[in-house]
Amino acid sequence: MLVIQMEEQCSSLDVARVCDLLERRGRETKVVGDGKAPRIVTAGNGEEREILAGLPGVAGLAATKHPFPLASREIFPNDGVVDIASGLAIGGGNMVVMAGPCAVESRSQILETARGVKAAGAKVLRGGAFKPRTNPYSFQGLGNEGIALMVEAREATGLPIVTEIMSTEDLEWLEPHVDIFQIGSRNMMNFSLLKAVGRADKPVLLKRGLMATVDEWLQAAEYILAGGNSRVILCERGIRSFDKSTRNTLDLSVVPLVKSLSHLPVIVDPSHGTGRRELIRPMSLAALAAGADGLIIEVHPEPDAALSDGFQTLDLAAFDDLMQSISSLTQMMKTDEERRKCALKIAM
Repeated sequence: MLVIQMEEQCSSLDVARVCDLLERRGRETKVVGDGKAPRIVTAGNGEEREILAGLPGVAGLAATKHPFPLASREIFPNDGVVDIASGLAIGGGNMVVMAGPCAVESRSQILETARGVKAAGAKVLRGGAFKPRTNPYSFQGLGNEGIALMVEAREATGLPIVTEIMSTEDLEWLEPHVDIFQIGSRNMMNFSLLKAVGRADKPVLLKRGLMATVDEWLQAAEYILAGGNSRVILCERGIRSFDKSTRNTLDLSVVPLVKSLSHLPVIVDPSHGTGRRELIRPMSLAALAAGADGLIIEVHPEPDAALSDGFQTLDLAAFDDLMQSISSLTQMMKTDEERRKCALKIAM
């Protein structure tokens, strides 16, 4: 795959000239971005690089063997940083914890949770208003009322909100109210939805599918990036395996693996990844030690009374304790990173 970076001041004629040259040689082209400095993505191994480099408006070219060029670290070697809200970003050394209930149940529940997780140090409030449940008779969420309650919780605490979008039909009315769109594991291959959020002006949290390979996951991210939305956050939330000891198998090996393949920030969901409350703490710490840029954790004032996924949810006291451990761990990791840098300088 080849990515042609156009100059900031390039004209539409410059872009058309590059596309025409490639298409006459049998290459399909995709123009990403309609503002300054668009990119043109095409298949191929870069045989036309010399010709393309000499065309007006072309700033540079890069090739990769991977089928996800816009997500590829080969093309974009620096860690990606996604702006979530004013003064809040994730990636590039910015670690963010997102926390809240699996499902918004009531005004008192979401407000108590929001205030509690903020006090503990969470930076984003999670909460489901539309719940994709395996069983049609299970609690499906409060819908529009749930979104209104999430907005109220944001106003009360200042926490940005992340919630799952289920359908392209919900995009237009939902976009003004949420800060981050979540694409759940069941919708990772809903290509119409991926294209829709790719056109949106909001960060997208893309969860890995239950049985998705790393390549499939990153190509799903590519759909969003190809739509022009560069603010993509990847989320490992466990994959389905033969072992029923846990709800899913949390694949922490993908954290350093994906970060070697892609510049996109990666977070981990230890709640869905294990389905067991007592495993959330150790797997959260393990995820950060593996290099995750953040966590998304289910928290509820009374987990045993929760209408959804209480068995994989922390109460506020347990979450506060976890956040203190996270603070200690991240400080230790920073100290160790400084030690490694000093050792490398001495070795040189």
